[in-house]
Amino acid sequence: MSMAEPTPDGRFGEFGGRFLPEALVPACLELESAFRSAWADPGFRAELDGLLRDYAGRPSPLTEAANLSERLGVRVLLKRDELNHTGSHKINNVLGQALLCRRMGKRRLVAETGAGQHGVATATAAALFGFECMVYMGEVDVERQAHNVFRMTLLGAEVRPVSSGARTLKDAVNEAMRDWVSSVTTTHFCLGSVMGPHPYPWMVRELQRVIGDEARRQCAELLDGGVPDAVVACVGGGSNAAGIFAGFVDTSARLVGVQPAGGAAIGRGLPGVVHGSKSMLLQDEHGQVSEAQSISAGLDYPGVGPEHAHLAAGGRAEYPSVVDAEVLEAFRLLSRTEGIIPALEPAHALAWVVREAGRDLPRGSTVVVNLCGRGDKDVAQVMALTHRS
Repeated sequence: MSMAEPTPDGRFGEFGGRFLPEALVPACLELESAFRSAWADPGFRAELDGLLRDYAGRPSPLTEAANLSERLGVRVLLKRDELNHTGSHKINNVLGQALLCRRMGKRRLVAETGAGQHGVATATAAALFGFECMVYMGEVDVERQAHNVFRMTLLGAEVRPVSSGARTLKDAVNEAMRDWVSSVTTTHFCLGSVMGPHPYPWMVRELQRVIGDEARRQCAELLDGGVPDAVVACVGGGSNAAGIFAGFVDTSARLVGVQPAGGAAIGRGLPGVVHGSKSMLLQDEHGQVSEAQSISAGLDYPGVGPEHAHLAAGGRAEYPSVVDAEVLEAFRLLSRTEGIIPALEPAHALAWVVREAGRDLPRGSTVVVNLCGRGDKDVAQVMALTHRS
């Protein structure tokens, strides 16, 4: 099973597509045409590669977590995307979309954000390119990610709190899409994950596959031409997982996307349509989208990217879940064993490795964990939870 281009109507098997108000169909068609043209243009690719290298700081290293490995009995390699400029993998996607925005002759970016990392990356690119920037963020996330809200405003973006629904990521996406409908001639919607209408799931995956391509080369060197036994990443919408999986989907490596127990759309969800595409969604008995719950603002989403639903349906990737207590323990464990404070999002991936080491992950296995974000943004939240308990 591969992670190739979707069908012409944007399908990965039964999932994906373009389910939109008529007013947005031309915008998606324009974006698909612009991306296809840009992705085939050596000049565009060279400019993006230069930005990723000289501005974002790529390639990110693959770090041997020797102390954690000794403790768990499995060899843990960390793909260090938290070392990117802005502190997460989000900058990979945003720099590409900012270049596309300029190529399309638009001067305004609108984005959604949960944990704030995509919002920070979008505000950063907007400052670099001289664009206007509006970021929508649920009120719950504004409160628990105040550090990132300040970073966005410092960078010149307007952060607009969203008070509808559960006041989290799903609701921020809704408001960003409404903004896009009303301003599509001047605005590009810089969607942060592998969700939404075609071409976003495919385009964002292609912009994030730099993670997997790098990790594949690094593993070949470190493992004497071999591949790891497992590649593990957290999954909300799933862009960091799609990016690293793309480098290993054609190998023997297990692909493991770890979901929050309160948002496990693959496992607890049913097929449905939200935010312009068909995927697996948490739903109530009436078919309405249910609210997700996660200690991590970035994974607090009731669905999953359609390509992940396709990989799960085909058996190529597996999507277990972990509970918040396991995530907090993994957050502390990596900090104390390796001196690396992870974001709560990749702490989900670490939590699965910690739980399954010596069980579902046999002793002596080699596992690559995508450390897609750093924990600066989460320290105050974890400190408050620690004091509360």
